Amino acid sequence: MRSWSIFFVVLMVFGAIGCQRTPSTPFETFRTYTKAIKAKDTKAMRVLLSNATLKMYEQEAKEQRSTVDEVMKRQTLFGENQTSVDYRNEKIDGDKATLEVKDTYGTWQTVPFVKEDGDWKLDMAGMRDQMIQYGEESDKKIDDLINGGSPRP
Repeated sequence: MRSWSIFFVVLMVFGAIGCQRTPSTPFETFRTYTKAIKAKDTKAMRVLLSNATLKMYEQEAKEQRSTVDEVMKRQTLFGENQTSVDYRNEKIDGDKATLEVKDTYGTWQTVPFVKEDGDWKLDMAGMRDQMIQYGEESDKKIDDLINGGSPRP
């Protein structure tokens, strides 16, 4: 009788583990992330973010004398009052992917994802890097226009 009880407990544990599957596509990761935001579930949000993003948030929290959870709550890709999120064009290229998401201003933002340990994670650090690169390229174009196309001294 006791062996049946142990078998039943082991079966329940493995069943519970099996029910907690991770998202298998960038879109599913994003959808799970939006649900976690709505539920204010920072633990679930943390699981869906890349290692580089978590390190970035840790640094920001340290600089702002805040917590990583507070930083995560502020940087969610969409506004607090936004009731729906439009998305399109999921593209997967090896261990990297993108999904276009419409922000609160109606602009399509490209959200990068990376595959870490077999799971798709939102790569907000990659998004920050893209913005920095875009800003630097824009500055260079403006400098070139100001200098009449001649290189800077």
